[in-house]
Parts: sequence; C-alpha cells; structure tokens
Amino acid sequence: MQPYNPTTLIIGAGPAGLAMAGQLAQRGLPFTVLEASEHIGFAWRNHYDRLHLHTVKQHSALPHLPYPATYPTYVSRLQMVEYLERYAEQFDIKPLYGQAVTNIQKQADGLWRVQTQTDVFVAERVVVATGYNRVPNAPELPGQRAFRGVIWHSREYRNGAAFRNEDVLVVGMGNTGAEIALDLVEHDARPVISVRGPVNIVRRDVFGRPAQPTAIFLSKFPNWFYDFMARLSQRFSVGDMSAYGLGKPEHAPSFDTRRGKIPVIDIGTLDQIKAGKIKVAPGIERVNARSVTFADGSERPFDAIVLATGYRPGLTALLGDALAHRILNERGFPKSLWFNESGLTDLYFLGFTTPLTGVIYNLTIDSERIANHIAKNNFIPA
Repeated sequence: MQPYNPTTLIIGAGPAGLAMAGQLAQRGLPFTVLEASEHIGFAWRNHYDRLHLHTVKQHSALPHLPYPATYPTYVSRLQMVEYLERYAEQFDIKPLYGQAVTNIQKQADGLWRVQTQTDVFVAERVVVATGYNRVPNAPELPGQRAFRGVIWHSREYRNGAAFRNEDVLVVGMGNTGAEIALDLVEHDARPVISVRGPVNIVRRDVFGRPAQPTAIFLSKFPNWFYDFMARLSQRFSVGDMSAYGLGKPEHAPSFDTRRGKIPVIDIGTLDQIKAGKIKVAPGIERVNARSVTFADGSERPFDAIVLATGYRPGLTALLGDALAHRILNERGFPKSLWFNESGLTDLYFLGFTTPLTGVIYNLTIDSERIANHIAKNNFIPA
C-alpha cells in the first residue's frame, strides 16, 4: 500500500463532507474526500421514503449553492440526493469511493495517518465529517429472541406498505420514530409508540409559519430568553401532552438541545395521537412470542417491531481509546470543532451538532469557521 499525501483529507461525502469541500474549493484550497460507500449522500439514499427536511430550503442549503427555485419549502429525500450530486459537480468534488476509514492517528512527524480498508493516506490535516448517525444503535430488548414477528431497525424501514392492517410497535419517539409511526398510519397499519420518558416536541410549523426562522432569530438572544420564548411557543402550539402518555418535559426544547437531546419536530404525529390512530405505551418490560409486556404491566399483541432507537457517531473505533478520551464527551461526540492541544492540532470535526436552528444551517456556519481556520493558520501556498 502506497500512502497518498493530500493537504487536507475530508472523511465522508454526505452533506457535512460536501459542505467542507465546497468551502475549501471556493477558497482555492486543495483537498481529498474519502467516502466509504460508492455514492455521494449515501445515508440520504437509504432513508425511509417519505423523509423531507424539517427545515426550510432557504436556510438549509450547503455553502454557495441555493436549492433550485422549483424545490418545495421542505425538500424531499430524493430532491436532497439530486441536490448533493449537483453540489459535487458545481465544486468539482470527486470523492475516492470504497474508502472505509478504520483508523486515524497522528504520526511522529506531525502529519495525520488515515488507514482505510485498502489504503493509507497521510495528510497535513483531517476533517472528520462522518456524521452523528453513522452507526445504528440497535439494543436487544428483553426476550427479543422469542418474538415470532419481524424486528427491524429504522435503517431497514422504507415505508409502511408491508405492515398494512398489522399491529406495529415503534420503539422510541425521536424524530424518526414519530415519522415512522405517522407513515404506518398512512399505510393503514396500527402503530404504538413505546416512550420511556417525557418527550420534548416542537411543531415544524407554528400558526401556519415555519418554526426554523423563529429559532434562528431567537438563537441570537441570551439562552434564558430563548428558553422562555421556546417554552411559551410550545405551550400554545403543542400544549400538555401528558394525558396522552408523552409526559411533561422539565425544560424548554432549546435547553435540552444545548445538552444534546434533540426535540421531536412534529409534522402530524401529535394530531394522530390525539385522534387515537397512534397509541402511546410506556417502556418495555419484555418481549413475548407474539406480544409485548410494558412497564405498567399492560400487554399488547404485535406483528412487528421497529427499533427507532437512533444512531451513534462511532468515533471511538476510528480514533482509538487514547485519542477518543481526549476529544470526545461522555456521549461520544466531539467537544469542539477543533483542538489547540499538543497532538490534536489540524484535526477537525464537522456535522456533529443538532441545534434547533437546523443541522444543515449549522453546517454552513461551522464549515466556514473551519475553512477560515485552515486558511489562516495552516495552509501554506505552494
């Protein structure tokens, strides 16, 4: 294996990796993009069918390229894939495909060594843009092996057509679980969502207007004011959902978001819960052959279970324990976009935050900060 020697190595060709490449291309700085799959935007190609952005297109484009005017306010999954491909063409981004990174480490000479399954890359700096949902989190439920129905992780779910007229348990009510439950209703299934604790919910549209621009505006104020207004808006638009089994959150959604707990951006699930078409159950006690027993002692029959239990960034496996201990927080996410400590310089992380203002909106801001840092502090023209 002969080492490649790019100046800046970007790991991942999803929205984060492309945003970073676009920023560097705009500045005329060289880079190489590594992608584990054979496609740009691989995760978006494999999400469930009905997925749309929960943020408006005006605030959700990657740097220096707006969405086409013909796109709707909330961009669909397939439109997003089309846009990502167009973005790569616009900035002449040509990833090296089939390059699944297995290890990242700093060499004695100060350069970064990135090992993939087939090659070795040596670079002055590395931008890790593999995303916060790289590795599926699929915990085994108590008694799960006795279940005679279908058990899928949400990554395997495409639409509810296969579950028509069936009782389906959705485990977890994050954004994916809430939307899958809604999709199941639309395909004439009978979904139940298992929820272990209070769920913080924000309407995607409040009084007919998208919520994201308001979140962006409020983010410019002190946190206490942002939290006060977010709680007030939630009280009027969502109300108290504890009577429906969703509990009453202790904090405002903005408060929880700053601590890494993403609120549910509701696009219709709440109305279906209130109408009784989506049921809510507490945490799972155990899974039986054809039913599930819940923490309150109740038992319900199910034909299938969908684990909407999320993903993990999986960065420890790439960085190794020693490096990960210095860089990652207790949840496995990077503590910062970059680090100035000895042995950590020239290693950047993009796409690991989930603010209420929007993930892609934040990608543009953070990728610009990283690109400016690279241009100012690291890049030396040939």
